[in-house]
Amino acid sequence: QVQLVESGGGLVQAGDSLRLSCATSGLTFSTQALAWFRQAPGKEREFVAGITWTGAGTYYADSVKGRFTISRDNAKQSVYLQMNSLKPEDTAVYYCAAGSYGSGSALLRPTFFNYWGQGTQVTVSS
Repeated sequence: QVQLVESGGGLVQAGDSLRLSCATSGLTFSTQALAWFRQAPGKEREFVAGITWTGAGTYYADSVKGRFTISRDNAKQSVYLQMNSLKPEDTAVYYCAAGSYGSGSALLRPTFFNYWGQGTQVTVSS
């Protein structure tokens, strides 16, 4: 049974940092591309950051580039999202996702990913 479990969300002030974690199980983790998406109330789910199955490539939405960093730890079967200089517009539910052997523009599309976590709430106050 595949499971993705996010943690690390919370309520912070603008300018603060958070580190999200996504622990996975039941996957051949080393073959999975991984990504973080987010969804704010009344908005569609949007791509935030992605990392290829090799770990060699990372991708970011323009809105988070330079502030967020995605990383993976194959030994821990986990993916992380370090979020710095948070802004109120970063407020959303953040989801991690996994899909086999992804790279490039495929990682930007929610439809590429087979497995999703339940989400963790991030709220940034001004």
